[in-house]
Amino acid sequence: MDVNQAKQEHLLALKVMRLTKPTLFTNMPVTSEDRDLPGDLFSMLMKSDPSTIKGAEMVMLGEMLTLPQNFGNIFLGETFSSYISVHNDSNQVVKDILVKADLQTSSQRLNLSTSNSSVSELKPECCIDDVIHHEVKEIGTHILVCAVSYTTQSGEKLYFRKFFKFQVLKPLDVKTKFYNAETDEVFLEAQIQNITTSPMFMEKVSLEPSLMYSVTELNMVTSEEEGESTFGKMSYLQPMDTRQYLYCLKPKAEFAEKAGVIKGVTVIGKLDIVWKTNLGERGRLQTSQLQRMAPGYGDIRLTLESVPDTVNLEEPFDITCKITNCSERTMDLVLEMCNTRSVHWCGVSGRQLGKLSPSASMSLPLKLLTSAQGLQSVSGLRLTDTFLKRTYEYDDIAQVCVVCPFLSPES
Repeated sequence: MDVNQAKQEHLLALKVMRLTKPTLFTNMPVTSEDRDLPGDLFSMLMKSDPSTIKGAEMVMLGEMLTLPQNFGNIFLGETFSSYISVHNDSNQVVKDILVKADLQTSSQRLNLSTSNSSVSELKPECCIDDVIHHEVKEIGTHILVCAVSYTTQSGEKLYFRKFFKFQVLKPLDVKTKFYNAETDEVFLEAQIQNITTSPMFMEKVSLEPSLMYSVTELNMVTSEEEGESTFGKMSYLQPMDTRQYLYCLKPKAEFAEKAGVIKGVTVIGKLDIVWKTNLGERGRLQTSQLQRMAPGYGDIRLTLESVPDTVNLEEPFDITCKITNCSERTMDLVLEMCNTRSVHWCGVSGRQLGKLSPSASMSLPLKLLTSAQGLQSVSGLRLTDTFLKRTYEYDDIAQVCVVCPFLSPES
């Protein structure tokens, strides 16, 4: 890691070590049958090995921990911790020692030192220790710059630096998709892939909605006692595995009336992901604000507020439609109801609905009946703006299941 060695001999020595969790010690069991030449030699050696588990010598994992042998990988969202030690290797007292640690990224330079004040003196064979922490929020090349300045007994002021370069890698690949429902609800699918070489325990994956929306997580299976994750109790994500999370967003009450006329790009919220890796080492990643392009509804949007799932054959039933003016002008609307082969509207066709201001809505109760069994499509509504003589037709408004009340299920 050290890419810049000091050209002169200094009285102080600087040591830097990254602090990471240890790993479980592993060994490779070697066995043989009693009739083989080694006999029980391998078995005796395994039992006498202090790193094996007594009574389970053939298990690869042992009871000991292994300290890191190299710098290792650092991933975005993890906390970078490092131990800095300045030791006086000389036989004289050094004064006014100042240790400074900066982290240089591609966009900024951060001061990580816990104290910016100098130490008055450092006796021989003594040291100054410091531990720094930083939550990594950028990928790419990072350089830890450690600088030491001090004054010798003769009054000479000396200074040296060391540079430690490392790469920050991307731990997760996050992809999002938006699905627009017939109502004002928006469904978000988040695909999260573990692109590291070790398994992850997914502690939390949540969506923090914007001020406009409220969110419902659809990743739980509700039981009588409590909800259980759809991924089970042990939420592990193996290397290169992908998992899908689903959320439903609904406009809040104060924005619900305007939801049908929202145009352009809208902010949905951001994902908050927390995971744990080796021996509980935690990482956290937040995405940028997720945005979606609001769907275009034209000048007039017609939606259903209520419709029955099942209706009886040739019996009238009620539905309630909602008409929203998505244009920037006032409309004078006329409703026409056109019968189809299986759907017959009840009421007067061609009636005046009145004027509808921009961004305004009105509820419209209607009655109809069907003359065919099975899954039938509700169609045949037509709205006309008398100001501009424009007509808007709406087919496949809803699907209803039509049953015959006179037939039993066995029939």
